[in-house]
Amino acid sequence: MLFDIATEELSHLEVIGTLVAMLNKGAKGTLAEAVDHEAEVYRTVTGPGNDSHVTQVLYGGGPALVNSAGVPWTAAYVDTIGEPTADLRSNIAAEARAKIVYERLIALTDDPGVKDALTFLMTREIAHQKSFEKALYAIAPNFPPGKLQGMPEFTSKYFDLSRGFSTEGAWNSGPEWDVVRKPEQQVAVDGGDGVASVELSPEEKNKLQAFMERTQSDPVSDPKTGVDLGQSELPVPTAPAR
Repeated sequence: MLFDIATEELSHLEVIGTLVAMLNKGAKGTLAEAVDHEAEVYRTVTGPGNDSHVTQVLYGGGPALVNSAGVPWTAAYVDTIGEPTADLRSNIAAEARAKIVYERLIALTDDPGVKDALTFLMTREIAHQKSFEKALYAIAPNFPPGKLQGMPEFTSKYFDLSRGFSTEGAWNSGPEWDVVRKPEQQVAVDGGDGVASVELSPEEKNKLQAFMERTQSDPVSDPKTGVDLGQSELPVPTAPAR
């Protein structure tokens, strides 16, 4: 499944790249041969129906290996943690986001051929999401992701931090949840005082004390600083006489 969908997604890149090349085919020769004068080139690349001056000038009318924000393709696009139940959830979310992007692109064009191609690609994202969901739920159990279970005393605890305007639902109420509403119970959830502490050896304490003494401030000192030296001597504006 992963190889099949990955192969199809690469073909989607080819479809999009071909669309870009076809839409720019009329201008490609003109740009390559530099037959227009400056003003005419500007009108061509910024005129109605062709606002992508980056595509036209920088890439000569061809597709670029960048995302929709112009960021070049890098290995950062490979989003995997190596745990199937986590990666499948990431894939499901990615397909959902891609579907919405296609919806917005479809709304931006009145070209029937482009709309048809984008609608097909959008539909395939739906199919992929269905496959990923089926694969995820074919793994039992699949939650929580990974092998380790959580701390049982906190796994089903819900902290109501909204202070009066939270809406109750299956996500924060009912027999499955232990809801904590009192602010004093939310400060130190393990029953401690809520203050961070660390144990230091005598040697570490001595070094820390030396550091504190070396860097402490003198509260009665008023040293001249760069702010004082650079401060403007302009008069303070006053209100006009009435």
